[in-house]
Amino acid sequence: MAYTSTVITKPHAVCTNVASQSHIKAMLKLAKILHHRGFHVTFVNAESIHKRFLESQGPNSLDGLADFRFETLPDSDENAPRNHLLAPFRDLLMKLNDTSPPVTCIVSNGFMSTFTITAAEELGIPIALFYSFAACSFMGLKQFRTLREKGLAPLKDESCLTNGFLDRVIDWVPGMKGICLKHLPTFFRTTNPDDKLFNISMETTEAADKASAVILLTFDALEKDVLAALSSSFSPPVYTIGPLQLLLNQIPEDPLEAMGYSCLKEETECLQWLNSKPPNSVVYVNFGSIAVLTAEQLLEFGWGLANTKLPFFWVIRPDLIDAKSAVLPPEFEAETKDRGLIASWCPQEQVLNHPSVGGFLTHSGWNSTIESVTAGVPMLCCPFFADQQTNSYYTCNKWGIGMEINNDVKRNDVEKLVKELMEGEKGKTMKSKVLEWKKLAEEATVPHGSSSINLDNLVNQVLLRQR
Repeated sequence: MAYTSTVITKPHAVCTNVASQSHIKAMLKLAKILHHRGFHVTFVNAESIHKRFLESQGPNSLDGLADFRFETLPDSDENAPRNHLLAPFRDLLMKLNDTSPPVTCIVSNGFMSTFTITAAEELGIPIALFYSFAACSFMGLKQFRTLREKGLAPLKDESCLTNGFLDRVIDWVPGMKGICLKHLPTFFRTTNPDDKLFNISMETTEAADKASAVILLTFDALEKDVLAALSSSFSPPVYTIGPLQLLLNQIPEDPLEAMGYSCLKEETECLQWLNSKPPNSVVYVNFGSIAVLTAEQLLEFGWGLANTKLPFFWVIRPDLIDAKSAVLPPEFEAETKDRGLIASWCPQEQVLNHPSVGGFLTHSGWNSTIESVTAGVPMLCCPFFADQQTNSYYTCNKWGIGMEINNDVKRNDVEKLVKELMEGEKGKTMKSKVLEWKKLAEEATVPHGSSSINLDNLVNQVLLRQR
Protein backbone atom coordinates (compact mmCIF):
# COMPACT_ATOMS: atom_id res chain seq x y z
CA MET A 1 0.00 0.00 0.00
CA ALA A 2 1.44 3.39 -1.00
CA TYR A 3 1.52 6.26 1.44
CA THR A 4 1.64 9.92 0.46
CA SER A 5 2.99 12.62 2.71
CA THR A 6 1.19 15.90 3.19
CA VAL A 7 3.32 19.03 3.32
CA ILE A 8 2.01 21.35 5.98
CA THR A 9 2.73 25.00 5.19
CA LYS A 10 2.13 28.14 7.16
CA PRO A 11 -1.24 29.84 6.73
CA HIS A 12 -0.72 32.94 4.61
CA ALA A 13 -2.71 36.12 5.29
CA VAL A 14 -2.68 38.98 2.78
CA CYS A 15 -3.46 42.27 4.53
CA THR A 16 -4.60 45.10 2.25
CA ASN A 17 -5.03 48.73 3.15
CA VAL A 18 -6.15 52.15 2.02
CA ALA A 19 -3.62 54.99 1.83
CA SER A 20 -4.36 56.46 5.24
CA GLN A 21 -2.02 56.71 8.23
CA SER A 22 -4.62 55.70 10.82
CA HIS A 23 -5.91 52.69 8.88
CA ILE A 24 -2.37 51.49 8.14
CA LYS A 25 -1.34 51.73 11.78
CA ALA A 26 -4.29 49.61 12.88
CA MET A 27 -3.79 47.00 10.15
CA LEU A 28 -0.06 46.73 10.85
CA LYS A 29 -0.81 45.99 14.49
CA LEU A 30 -3.27 43.27 13.52
CA ALA A 31 -0.77 41.88 11.00
CA LYS A 32 1.91 41.67 13.69
CA ILE A 33 -0.49 39.76 15.93
CA LEU A 34 -1.32 37.32 13.12
CA HIS A 35 2.38 36.82 12.48
CA HIS A 36 2.84 35.95 16.14
CA ARG A 37 -0.01 33.44 15.74
CA GLY A 38 1.99 31.61 13.08
CA PHE A 39 0.82 33.28 9.86
CA HIS A 40 3.01 34.15 6.93
CA VAL A 41 1.96 37.77 6.29
CA THR A 42 2.03 39.83 3.12
CA PHE A 43 1.21 43.45 3.88
CA VAL A 44 -0.04 45.40 0.86
CA ASN A 45 0.22 49.19 0.68
CA ALA A 46 -0.36 51.71 -2.07
CA GLU A 47 2.89 52.56 -3.85
CA SER A 48 2.91 56.14 -2.55
CA ILE A 49 2.46 55.00 1.07
CA HIS A 50 5.21 52.41 0.67
CA LYS A 51 7.61 55.16 -0.41
CA ARG A 52 6.56 57.41 2.48
CA PHE A 53 7.19 54.59 4.94
CA LEU A 54 10.69 54.09 3.61
CA GLU A 55 11.35 57.82 3.88
CA SER A 56 10.14 58.10 7.47
CA GLN A 57 11.33 54.79 8.90
CA GLY A 58 14.57 54.27 6.96
CA PRO A 59 15.52 52.38 3.77
CA ASN A 60 15.60 48.97 5.48
CA SER A 61 12.59 49.44 7.71
CA LEU A 62 10.25 47.30 5.61
CA ASP A 63 12.65 44.42 5.06
CA GLY A 64 10.78 42.53 7.76
CA LEU A 65 11.35 38.81 8.05
CA ALA A 66 11.17 35.96 5.58
CA ASP A 67 7.57 35.40 6.65
CA PHE A 68 6.48 39.06 6.92
CA ARG A 69 6.79 40.81 3.59
CA PHE A 70 5.55 44.01 1.96
CA GLU A 71 4.01 44.39 -1.49
CA THR A 72 2.35 47.28 -3.29
CA LEU A 73 -0.66 48.07 -5.44
CA PRO A 74 -1.01 51.11 -7.71
CA ASP A 75 -2.44 54.23 -6.12
CA SER A 76 -6.18 54.67 -6.46
CA ASP A 77 -7.43 56.65 -9.43
CA GLU A 78 -10.41 58.80 -8.47
CA ASN A 79 -11.78 58.68 -12.02
CA ALA A 80 -11.46 54.93 -12.43
CA PRO A 81 -14.25 52.38 -11.80
CA ARG A 82 -14.69 51.25 -8.19
CA ASN A 83 -13.07 47.86 -8.81
CA HIS A 84 -10.16 49.07 -10.97
CA LEU A 85 -7.68 47.52 -8.52
CA LEU A 86 -9.16 44.04 -8.94
CA ALA A 87 -6.86 43.08 -11.83
CA PRO A 88 -3.57 44.16 -10.17
CA PHE A 89 -4.69 42.61 -6.86
CA ARG A 90 -5.56 39.36 -8.62
CA ASP A 91 -2.15 39.40 -10.34
CA LEU A 92 -0.45 39.94 -6.96
CA LEU A 93 -2.27 36.99 -5.41
CA MET A 94 -1.26 34.76 -8.34
CA LYS A 95 2.38 35.87 -7.93
CA LEU A 96 2.28 35.13 -4.20
CA ASN A 97 0.82 31.70 -4.81
CA ASP A 98 3.74 30.94 -7.14
CA THR A 99 6.52 32.19 -4.84
CA SER A 100 5.26 31.92 -1.25
CA PRO A 101 3.12 29.62 0.84
CA PRO A 102 -0.26 29.69 -0.90
CA VAL A 103 -2.53 32.53 0.16
CA THR A 104 -5.05 31.06 2.58
CA CYS A 105 -6.99 34.15 3.68
CA ILE A 106 -7.38 37.88 3.09
CA VAL A 107 -7.71 40.53 5.78
CA SER A 108 -8.90 43.57 3.88
CA ASN A 109 -9.57 47.12 4.91
CA GLY A 110 -13.34 47.44 4.70
CA PHE A 111 -13.16 50.30 2.20
CA MET A 112 -11.43 47.99 -0.31
CA SER A 113 -14.18 45.39 -0.27
CA THR A 114 -15.42 46.27 -3.78
CA PHE A 115 -12.56 44.21 -5.22
CA THR A 116 -11.04 42.17 -2.37
CA ILE A 117 -14.24 40.18 -1.79
CA THR A 118 -14.33 39.28 -5.51
CA ALA A 119 -10.72 38.09 -5.37
CA ALA A 120 -11.39 35.99 -2.27
CA GLU A 121 -14.41 34.37 -3.93
CA GLU A 122 -12.35 33.55 -7.01
CA LEU A 123 -9.69 31.84 -4.88
CA GLY A 124 -12.23 30.21 -2.59
CA ILE A 125 -10.59 31.54 0.57
CA PRO A 126 -12.06 33.36 3.59
CA ILE A 127 -11.95 37.14 3.79
CA ALA A 128 -12.29 39.25 6.92
CA LEU A 129 -13.06 42.94 6.49
CA PHE A 130 -11.30 45.16 9.02
CA TYR A 131 -13.08 48.45 9.68
CA SER A 132 -10.56 50.16 11.97
CA PHE A 133 -13.10 52.35 13.71
CA ALA A 134 -15.82 52.15 16.32
CA ALA A 135 -18.94 50.00 16.13
CA CYS A 136 -21.07 53.15 16.37
CA SER A 137 -19.39 54.56 13.24
CA PHE A 138 -19.85 51.29 11.38
CA MET A 139 -23.53 51.27 12.32
CA GLY A 140 -23.77 54.93 11.26
CA LEU A 141 -22.37 54.16 7.82
CA LYS A 142 -24.87 51.32 7.47
CA GLN A 143 -27.66 53.91 7.67
CA PHE A 144 -26.62 55.73 4.49
CA ARG A 145 -28.92 53.68 2.23
CA THR A 146 -31.85 54.42 4.55
CA LEU A 147 -30.94 58.10 4.60
CA ARG A 148 -31.17 58.14 0.82
CA GLU A 149 -34.44 56.20 0.77
CA LYS A 150 -35.97 58.64 3.29
CA GLY A 151 -34.81 61.65 1.26
CA LEU A 152 -32.41 62.83 3.97
CA ALA A 153 -29.29 62.36 1.85
CA PRO A 154 -27.85 63.72 -0.27
CA LEU A 155 -28.76 67.13 1.19
CA LYS A 156 -31.28 69.20 -0.75
CA ASP A 157 -29.03 72.26 -0.64
CA GLU A 158 -26.16 73.83 1.29
CA SER A 159 -28.52 75.51 3.76
CA CYS A 160 -29.08 72.11 5.40
CA LEU A 161 -25.63 72.47 6.94
CA THR A 162 -26.62 75.58 8.90
CA ASN A 163 -30.42 75.68 9.29
CA GLY A 164 -30.79 73.06 12.03
CA PHE A 165 -31.55 70.19 9.63
CA LEU A 166 -28.63 68.16 11.01
CA ASP A 167 -30.10 68.38 14.53
CA ARG A 168 -32.91 66.03 13.48
CA VAL A 169 -33.15 62.94 15.68
CA ILE A 170 -33.13 59.69 13.71
CA ASP A 171 -34.84 57.16 15.92
CA TRP A 172 -34.54 54.08 13.71
CA VAL A 173 -30.81 53.39 14.18
CA PRO A 174 -30.44 50.10 16.12
CA GLY A 175 -28.50 50.42 19.35
CA MET A 176 -27.96 54.19 18.97
CA LYS A 177 -30.83 55.76 20.86
CA GLY A 178 -31.02 59.56 20.66
CA ILE A 179 -28.61 59.91 17.74
CA CYS A 180 -28.99 62.92 15.43
CA LEU A 181 -27.99 63.35 11.79
CA LYS A 182 -25.04 65.51 12.90
CA HIS A 183 -23.66 62.58 14.89
CA LEU A 184 -23.36 60.27 11.88
CA PRO A 185 -20.14 60.03 9.83
CA THR A 186 -20.08 63.14 7.63
CA PHE A 187 -19.85 61.54 4.17
CA PHE A 188 -23.61 62.00 3.60
CA ARG A 189 -23.26 65.80 3.93
CA THR A 190 -23.23 66.43 0.20
CA THR A 191 -25.70 67.81 -2.32
CA ASN A 192 -24.28 65.63 -5.09
CA PRO A 193 -26.00 62.22 -5.51
CA ASP A 194 -22.87 60.97 -7.28
CA ASP A 195 -20.51 62.07 -4.50
CA LYS A 196 -17.71 59.50 -4.39
CA LEU A 197 -17.21 59.31 -0.63
CA PHE A 198 -20.94 59.03 0.05
CA ASN A 199 -21.40 56.19 -2.43
CA ILE A 200 -18.19 54.33 -1.54
CA SER A 201 -19.09 54.49 2.16
CA MET A 202 -22.53 53.08 1.40
CA GLU A 203 -21.36 50.37 -0.99
CA THR A 204 -18.35 49.11 0.95
CA THR A 205 -20.28 48.91 4.21
CA GLU A 206 -23.06 46.96 2.51
CA ALA A 207 -20.47 44.67 0.93
CA ALA A 208 -19.64 43.46 4.42
CA ASP A 209 -22.67 41.15 4.14
CA LYS A 210 -20.63 39.01 1.71
CA ALA A 211 -17.55 38.74 3.93
CA SER A 212 -16.57 35.77 6.06
CA ALA A 213 -16.25 38.10 9.06
CA VAL A 214 -16.13 41.75 10.09
CA ILE A 215 -13.46 43.02 12.49
CA LEU A 216 -13.97 46.20 14.53
CA LEU A 217 -11.33 48.08 16.50
CA THR A 218 -13.23 48.33 19.77
CA PHE A 219 -14.03 46.19 22.82
CA ASP A 220 -17.32 44.75 23.99
CA ALA A 221 -17.81 46.72 27.20
CA LEU A 222 -17.35 50.07 25.42
CA GLU A 223 -20.18 49.64 22.90
CA LYS A 224 -22.57 47.04 24.26
CA ASP A 225 -25.79 48.39 22.75
CA VAL A 226 -24.47 48.92 19.22
CA LEU A 227 -22.68 45.57 19.17
CA ALA A 228 -25.80 43.77 20.38
CA ALA A 229 -27.78 45.42 17.57
CA LEU A 230 -25.14 44.45 15.00
CA SER A 231 -25.03 40.83 16.13
CA SER A 232 -28.80 40.49 15.89
CA SER A 233 -29.21 42.13 12.47
CA PHE A 234 -26.02 41.30 10.60
CA SER A 235 -25.09 38.06 8.87
CA PRO A 236 -21.28 37.72 9.11
CA PRO A 237 -19.86 37.33 12.61
CA VAL A 238 -18.47 40.56 14.12
CA TYR A 239 -15.21 40.33 16.07
CA THR A 240 -14.16 43.15 18.38
CA ILE A 241 -10.43 42.87 19.03
CA GLY A 242 -9.35 46.20 20.55
CA PRO A 243 -7.33 47.81 21.86
CA LEU A 244 -4.71 46.13 19.67
CA GLN A 245 -1.72 47.64 21.47
CA LEU A 246 -2.71 45.89 24.69
CA LEU A 247 -2.72 42.57 22.81
CA LEU A 248 0.66 43.37 21.24
CA ASN A 249 2.10 44.18 24.66
CA GLN A 250 1.62 40.53 25.62
CA ILE A 251 3.88 39.19 22.86
CA PRO A 252 7.23 38.15 24.39
CA GLU A 253 10.32 39.08 22.36
CA ASP A 254 8.36 40.24 19.32
CA PRO A 255 10.73 40.07 16.31
CA LEU A 256 8.68 42.85 14.66
CA GLU A 257 8.69 45.19 17.65
CA ALA A 258 11.07 47.68 16.03
CA MET A 259 8.90 48.01 12.91
CA GLY A 260 7.22 51.42 13.11
CA TYR A 261 3.75 52.49 12.04
CA SER A 262 4.21 56.08 10.94
CA CYS A 263 4.48 57.55 7.44
CA LEU A 264 5.75 60.74 9.09
CA LYS A 265 9.08 61.12 10.84
CA GLU A 266 8.49 60.96 14.59
CA GLU A 267 10.32 63.42 16.82
CA THR A 268 11.14 61.67 20.09
CA GLU A 269 12.80 64.64 21.84
CA CYS A 270 9.39 65.49 23.25
CA LEU A 271 9.65 62.55 25.66
CA GLN A 272 12.64 64.15 27.38
CA TRP A 273 10.73 67.43 27.64
CA LEU A 274 7.74 65.61 29.15
CA ASN A 275 10.08 64.04 31.72
CA SER A 276 10.67 67.53 33.13
CA LYS A 277 6.99 68.23 33.80
CA PRO A 278 4.87 67.28 36.85
CA PRO A 279 2.35 64.43 36.63
CA ASN A 280 -0.93 65.20 34.82
CA SER A 281 0.18 68.79 34.07
CA VAL A 282 0.61 68.84 30.27
CA VAL A 283 -2.08 69.38 27.63
CA TYR A 284 -1.29 67.26 24.55
CA VAL A 285 -2.64 68.71 21.27
CA ASN A 286 -2.77 66.80 18.00
CA PHE A 287 -5.31 67.05 15.16
CA GLY A 288 -4.22 63.87 13.41
CA SER A 289 -2.65 63.15 10.04
CA ILE A 290 -5.26 64.65 7.68
CA ALA A 291 -7.22 67.53 9.27
CA VAL A 292 -6.33 71.03 8.05
CA LEU A 293 -6.69 74.29 9.99
CA THR A 294 -7.11 77.80 8.67
CA ALA A 295 -4.63 80.45 9.72
CA GLU A 296 -7.34 81.93 11.95
CA GLN A 297 -8.03 78.58 13.67
CA LEU A 298 -4.31 78.14 14.30
CA LEU A 299 -4.12 81.51 16.03
CA GLU A 300 -7.26 80.95 18.11
CA PHE A 301 -6.05 77.55 19.31
CA GLY A 302 -2.59 78.95 19.96
CA TRP A 303 -3.67 81.96 22.00
CA GLY A 304 -6.28 79.90 23.82
CA LEU A 305 -3.54 77.50 24.93
CA ALA A 306 -1.18 80.36 25.78
CA ASN A 307 -3.81 82.08 27.91
CA THR A 308 -4.33 79.01 30.10
CA LYS A 309 -0.78 79.47 31.48
CA LEU A 310 -0.57 75.64 31.45
CA PRO A 311 2.23 73.59 29.87
CA PHE A 312 1.30 72.12 26.49
CA PHE A 313 2.80 69.92 23.80
CA TRP A 314 1.37 70.66 20.35
CA VAL A 315 1.93 68.63 17.19
CA ILE A 316 1.79 70.92 14.15
CA ARG A 317 2.33 68.94 10.95
CA PRO A 318 4.01 70.76 8.05
CA ASP A 319 0.73 70.47 6.12
CA LEU A 320 -1.63 71.25 9.02
CA ILE A 321 -2.31 74.80 7.81
CA ASP A 322 -4.17 75.54 4.58
CA ALA A 323 -2.09 78.68 3.94
CA LYS A 324 1.68 78.34 3.58
CA SER A 325 2.28 81.72 5.16
CA ALA A 326 0.36 80.90 8.35
CA VAL A 327 2.69 80.86 11.33
CA LEU A 328 2.39 81.55 15.02
CA PRO A 329 3.65 85.08 15.77
CA PRO A 330 6.81 85.86 17.78
CA GLU A 331 4.63 87.15 20.64
CA PHE A 332 3.12 83.68 21.00
CA GLU A 333 6.54 82.06 21.12
CA ALA A 334 7.74 84.58 23.70
CA GLU A 335 4.65 84.01 25.84
CA THR A 336 4.94 80.21 25.82
CA LYS A 337 8.67 79.48 25.45
CA ASP A 338 9.08 78.10 28.97
CA ARG A 339 5.97 75.93 29.00
CA GLY A 340 5.11 75.11 25.40
CA LEU A 341 6.68 72.63 22.99
CA ILE A 342 5.84 72.24 19.29
CA ALA A 343 6.84 69.27 17.12
CA SER A 344 5.93 68.19 13.59
CA TRP A 345 5.00 64.62 14.62
CA CYS A 346 5.51 62.33 17.60
CA PRO A 347 5.14 58.76 18.92
CA GLN A 348 1.59 59.42 20.11
CA GLU A 349 1.02 56.35 22.26
CA GLN A 350 4.21 56.98 24.21
CA VAL A 351 3.13 60.59 24.71
CA LEU A 352 -0.38 59.69 25.88
CA ASN A 353 1.01 57.13 28.31
CA HIS A 354 3.55 59.57 29.74
CA PRO A 355 2.74 60.42 33.38
CA SER A 356 2.97 64.17 32.75
CA VAL A 357 0.14 64.21 30.18
CA GLY A 358 -3.17 65.08 31.82
CA GLY A 359 -5.46 65.91 28.90
CA PHE A 360 -5.73 65.51 25.12
CA LEU A 361 -7.08 68.14 22.70
CA THR A 362 -7.92 65.91 19.75
CA HIS A 363 -9.70 65.78 16.39
CA SER A 364 -11.43 62.62 17.66
CA GLY A 365 -10.08 60.23 15.07
CA TRP A 366 -10.71 56.68 16.24
CA ASN A 367 -7.07 55.68 16.69
CA SER A 368 -6.54 58.76 18.86
CA THR A 369 -9.73 58.13 20.81
CA ILE A 370 -9.05 54.51 21.69
CA GLU A 371 -5.39 55.27 22.41
CA SER A 372 -6.52 57.97 24.85
CA VAL A 373 -8.91 55.52 26.51
CA THR A 374 -6.11 52.95 26.75
CA ALA A 375 -3.84 55.55 28.36
CA GLY A 376 -6.52 56.82 30.76
CA VAL A 377 -6.42 60.41 29.41
CA PRO A 378 -9.62 62.53 29.16
CA MET A 379 -10.27 64.48 25.97
CA LEU A 380 -11.30 67.85 24.61
CA CYS A 381 -12.85 66.90 21.26
CA CYS A 382 -12.73 69.05 18.14
CA PRO A 383 -14.13 66.87 15.32
CA PHE A 384 -13.68 67.88 11.68
CA PHE A 385 -15.04 65.17 9.35
CA ALA A 386 -15.54 61.45 8.63
CA ASP A 387 -16.24 59.40 11.78
CA GLN A 388 -14.89 62.11 14.10
CA GLN A 389 -18.34 63.55 14.88
CA THR A 390 -19.57 60.10 15.89
CA ASN A 391 -16.53 59.45 18.06
CA SER A 392 -16.83 62.84 19.73
CA TYR A 393 -20.54 62.34 20.47
CA TYR A 394 -19.89 59.00 22.16
CA THR A 395 -16.79 60.25 23.97
CA CYS A 396 -18.65 63.21 25.46
CA ASN A 397 -22.23 61.96 25.84
CA LYS A 398 -22.09 58.19 26.26
CA TRP A 399 -18.73 57.43 27.83
CA GLY A 400 -18.35 60.59 29.92
CA ILE A 401 -14.66 61.10 29.11
CA GLY A 402 -14.65 64.23 26.96
CA MET A 403 -16.00 67.68 26.23
CA GLU A 404 -16.62 69.05 22.74
CA ILE A 405 -15.36 72.30 21.28
CA ASN A 406 -16.63 73.58 17.92
CA ASN A 407 -13.95 73.81 15.24
CA ASP A 408 -15.25 77.32 14.52
CA VAL A 409 -12.96 78.00 17.41
CA LYS A 410 -12.54 81.07 19.66
CA ARG A 411 -9.56 81.53 21.98
CA ASN A 412 -11.74 82.24 25.01
CA ASP A 413 -13.52 78.89 24.54
CA VAL A 414 -10.19 77.09 24.18
CA GLU A 415 -8.87 78.69 27.36
CA LYS A 416 -12.02 77.95 29.35
CA LEU A 417 -12.40 74.33 28.23
CA VAL A 418 -8.71 73.44 28.53
CA LYS A 419 -8.68 74.79 32.09
CA GLU A 420 -11.80 72.75 32.88
CA LEU A 421 -10.22 69.66 31.33
CA MET A 422 -7.02 70.01 33.33
CA GLU A 423 -8.14 71.59 36.61
CA GLY A 424 -11.94 71.72 36.85
CA GLU A 425 -14.44 69.48 38.58
CA LYS A 426 -15.74 68.12 35.28
CA GLY A 427 -12.17 67.32 34.27
CA LYS A 428 -11.67 65.37 37.49
CA THR A 429 -14.90 63.43 36.89
CA MET A 430 -13.81 62.64 33.34
CA LYS A 431 -10.39 61.50 34.54
CA SER A 432 -12.01 59.12 37.01
CA LYS A 433 -14.33 57.76 34.31
CA VAL A 434 -11.61 57.26 31.72
CA LEU A 435 -9.58 55.28 34.24
CA GLU A 436 -12.59 52.97 34.62
CA TRP A 437 -12.71 52.48 30.83
CA LYS A 438 -8.95 51.89 30.79
CA LYS A 439 -9.39 49.08 33.30
CA LEU A 440 -12.16 47.53 31.19
CA ALA A 441 -9.93 47.74 28.10
CA GLU A 442 -7.20 45.92 29.99
CA GLU A 443 -9.66 43.27 31.16
CA ALA A 444 -10.83 42.75 27.56
CA THR A 445 -7.32 42.00 26.35
CA VAL A 446 -5.96 39.69 29.04
CA PRO A 447 -6.13 35.94 28.32
CA HIS A 448 -9.81 34.90 28.39
CA GLY A 449 -10.92 38.54 28.10
CA SER A 450 -13.53 39.36 25.44
CA SER A 451 -11.10 40.76 22.84
CA SER A 452 -8.64 37.91 23.38
CA ILE A 453 -11.41 35.34 22.95
CA ASN A 454 -12.68 37.16 19.86
CA LEU A 455 -9.18 37.15 18.36
CA ASP A 456 -8.85 33.41 19.01
CA ASN A 457 -12.22 32.81 17.36
CA LEU A 458 -11.38 35.04 14.39
CA VAL A 459 -8.20 33.07 13.77
CA ASN A 460 -9.56 29.58 14.40
CA GLN A 461 -13.12 29.87 13.07
CA VAL A 462 -12.50 32.18 10.09
CA LEU A 463 -8.91 32.73 8.97
CA LEU A 464 -7.76 29.11 9.35
CA ARG A 465 -10.83 27.46 7.88
CA GLN A 466 -11.53 26.51 4.30
CA ARG A 467 -14.11 28.79 2.72
